[in-house]
Amino acid sequence: MKLNPAFSITDLKSSLERFWNLSGQKIRMIEDSFDTQKGAPVFTEKGKYVTRGWTEWTQGFQFGSAILQFDATGESEFLEIGRKNTVHKMAPHLTHIGVHDHGFNNVSTYGNLLRLINEGKIEGSDWEKEFYKLALKVTGAVQATRWTTIPSGGFIYSFNGPHSLFVDTIRSCRALVVSHQLGHVLQAENDKRISLIHRAIQHILSTVRFSIYYGKGRDRYDISGRTAHEIIFNTNDGNYRCPNSQQGYTGFSTWTRGLAWAICGLGETLEILDQIAEADYSEVISKKDLLAELSQAAIATSEFYLANTPTDGIPYWDTGAPTLHRLGDYLSRPADPFNEFEPVDSSAACIAAQGLIRIGNWLKASDPERGEKYKNAGIQLAGVLFSEPYLSTGEKHQGLILHSIYHQPNGWDYTPQAGKVANGESSMWGDYHARELALLLHRMLNNEPHYSFLNCVPA
Repeated sequence: MKLNPAFSITDLKSSLERFWNLSGQKIRMIEDSFDTQKGAPVFTEKGKYVTRGWTEWTQGFQFGSAILQFDATGESEFLEIGRKNTVHKMAPHLTHIGVHDHGFNNVSTYGNLLRLINEGKIEGSDWEKEFYKLALKVTGAVQATRWTTIPSGGFIYSFNGPHSLFVDTIRSCRALVVSHQLGHVLQAENDKRISLIHRAIQHILSTVRFSIYYGKGRDRYDISGRTAHEIIFNTNDGNYRCPNSQQGYTGFSTWTRGLAWAICGLGETLEILDQIAEADYSEVISKKDLLAELSQAAIATSEFYLANTPTDGIPYWDTGAPTLHRLGDYLSRPADPFNEFEPVDSSAACIAAQGLIRIGNWLKASDPERGEKYKNAGIQLAGVLFSEPYLSTGEKHQGLILHSIYHQPNGWDYTPQAGKVANGESSMWGDYHARELALLLHRMLNNEPHYSFLNCVPA
């Protein structure tokens, strides 16, 4: 990525106004036309959101988007859309034992609503607040039951089964963090009390130790900062076996959305650690050692992203994609979403951008030069995402951010033109995280309180 030191957050003011205007239009279109009885909206085909049965992990992004829209604009219709649908349609996601995505679905809905009450942006009765709190307590505990023990701790296993650690689950740990901060625990056989913050920290540590590389020679593809989508363990003895991938090209290349999830999850974790009592997790690791591991991972992944992304900051879907070489020196120019060989993934950019900003803000005290670089990279990336050809301006297109990819290996993404790659479509996670990014920037630009998921828990 080529950084432009002259670009600043003030350059985004008009772009953010336009973004929220378009965002509201898209939310209204989906609310008016999408039948949630058929499942959750996942991605668009020919500009219309459709379902894709695999796991139900995107409905929280649908309703959470409306809540973020209200937060940014104050338009009450969006609060009503988000609150009504959360109450009436999200309950099955609280007790869904088959997914590792509770932090996506439920913190994005129940968590955002409770956050708005705590921030004084909406009124909430005592019963409404307790309802949201109970939901958040439940979702964190249910998420924590998907547990595999390994010699160095353990991890929340993916929908593939107890052998499988996904890099993206690092961001879903926020469900456990919120539940713990609300005073909850997981209870098992014989009333054994299991600390949710212990499991959250252990999972995060497993991710930074196994899913992220540091150039130490684990295998021939050990490049500092790269990530593997999936890590495989032997469930009999808990030992590491190999990297793998579900949505990337291979376990030995870097699926860029997985890299982005790591950057985002690390940024969110670093910025909230001061709000969690060290005594709550000191049996697992000291705060000093935890910060050392997380900051090393955050810097490594951020540097890898910047070094392996085209000049505009929009990545191709995998750094080892098999025909990427046919694009020539693709890193020396902006990404081309309309090329003939490999698709870009704008959703990875949406996710990574806010992670870079959060990591950059966190590094201000200890490494101000690097912190400023990361923060500015995230801001500059937002400028690209919030303009054409990535911002969706079509009146009939339900997506907000174009050129998102879901599952390239499985061929699930819509290809509008023969001889070209999949392009021109949106994803529910890309659109939601674009709104999170916009809200983060909106608050920074207007000197409002910092947007953090843990604002849903009273200080």
